[in-house]
Parts: sequence; C-alpha cells; structure tokens
Amino acid sequence: MEKVKMIKERLQNAQSRQKSYSDVRRRDLEFKEDDWVFLKVSPIKGIMRFGKKGKLTSRYVGPYKIIHRIGQVEYKLELPLKMSLVHPIFHVSMLKKVVGDPSTIVPVETIEVNEELSYEEVPVAILDRWIGLDTKETLAKFLET
Repeated sequence: MEKVKMIKERLQNAQSRQKSYSDVRRRDLEFKEDDWVFLKVSPIKGIMRFGKKGKLTSRYVGPYKIIHRIGQVEYKLELPLKMSLVHPIFHVSMLKKVVGDPSTIVPVETIEVNEELSYEEVPVAILDRWIGLDTKETLAKFLET
C-alpha cells in the first residue's frame, strides 16, 4: 500500500507541475453572445481545404456569430449551410475574437487568383456617377473641381 501511495503522490506532483507550466501560457478567453469570432482550422498536409492547399491553407475561417454559451469554455456558433456537417459547438481554444466590423471582412472564397498571381477586381457598388459630354469644356470643368 505504501508503494501505491507513493506512486499516486508522485503522479499528482508531476501533473500539478505540468499544469503550472501550461497555465503560464494559457490566455483566459471569454466571449459573449452575439460576438463575432474566427474559427481555427488545423492544416492537414495534402488536403484541399477552403480552396487552398499546403502552406497556403487558411488557419482561421469566418467570421461567425456566437449564438449561445455552453458551460464555461464551450460556445455554439452560427455556421453557414455549406458547413452543416460540422458540429456547431467549439472549445474556446478554437476561437479568435474578430477585431473591427465583421461586415467589412471579405471572404477568401470569393477571391480567385489566376496563374499569374493576380485577380480580377469586381466593383461591389457604384459610389459616384458623373455623366458629361466629350468636349474640352466638360474636361476643363471636371479638372477645376
């Protein structure tokens, strides 16, 4: 019995020492409902994920809205229909807070890069419109303003 007791004590000491090492590096993250977060995806060599392969695979995807907090470290996210096969509940370590307005973030899937490492710019909205005549007077008026 003494040997078993000694083994348990040593295991407990080793576990508490390792826990203290990991607690130093751990960040206390906490999110509220209706916060926006990025979801961490782990890259797998040779697997095509979110349109990219290899080193260029996305580390985080999103942003996604937090619907509900479950327990102390689990959160339920509002995922799009194309990710319906993924379970919507994630650990806090898989999430990263979105800084700024999530509506301004352009999804990576919409940008298609060709072989020349360039992409076609597509206007989202027309912000200003100017209709003028093709005369020198119109050009002069335009340059004055």
